[in-house]
Amino acid sequence: MPFSQVVDLKVVPGLVSVIVTTYNRSDALAAVMRGLSAQTDLRFEVVIADDGSSPKHRDAVLALADFAQFSVVHVWHPDAGFTAAKVRNLGVAASRGEYLIFLDGDCVPEKDFIAQHRRLSGERQFVNGSRVLLSQELTRQAIDGTVPIVGQSRWFWWKHWVAGRASRFIGTWRLPDGVYRVKKQFSWRGIRSCNLAVWRADFAAVDGFDEIYVGWGHEDADLVLRLHHAGILRKNGFCATEVFHLWHKEASRSQESANWTRVKQRALSAITRSEIGYSQSREREHVVVTRLR
Repeated sequence: MPFSQVVDLKVVPGLVSVIVTTYNRSDALAAVMRGLSAQTDLRFEVVIADDGSSPKHRDAVLALADFAQFSVVHVWHPDAGFTAAKVRNLGVAASRGEYLIFLDGDCVPEKDFIAQHRRLSGERQFVNGSRVLLSQELTRQAIDGTVPIVGQSRWFWWKHWVAGRASRFIGTWRLPDGVYRVKKQFSWRGIRSCNLAVWRADFAAVDGFDEIYVGWGHEDADLVLRLHHAGILRKNGFCATEVFHLWHKEASRSQESANWTRVKQRALSAITRSEIGYSQSREREHVVVTRLR
């Protein structure tokens, strides 16, 4: 489907769009899709934002979508290195939800993930979720299905935390909403686009992710900074929206210094809009969009 046909889709009130970034890791994406299939709140769609994966991975995405109980869209562009900001913007452009949740393709959601994000959503607020890091051993078991990680008890996570196989034991703890979750002052701490939710209107108001950030790092901090400058308040999603982060080798951080320098400079300004942002998504070429379900 030509990309120009999908960038002006009608927004569906009440629908959540989960934008899942992926790159050549089909086994992890399968675990994420299993977590999404177990959700208690099914009023959502999934847009798989593919940062230039191989044909083999793209075929795996097609196979995964066959078993989904929700709408699945696959957005792909040619491999140009780590361009997470760009592919997330492309994913949003192909989505229909009024509320957006960004999720990485190696972060498995608990079964109430959508419900908890919906519960915490507030006007002119975005939700910064957190994660539980899994060890290489527990990741292998989660991927091959020998140790299911979704729907487990607090005792399960306590045991794995004590054994050093999970970074936290509070992944299934749930605390109520309240003003204590809202941060009025900007903070760099804990910013992660692997688990972040924002109203589509607020995302568009700051022109989404800034694609000037290439290579690993800090495109998420830049988005959060500009949302803050625009008066959109940050809400902590701890003990509500945690995801289980599958182990992997660290990506190259060769661009981190340049990206970090840029975002720190922007912190001294009042900038709200991207230099190369979401509004330019409709101008993209060589983007392939496939509505799978």
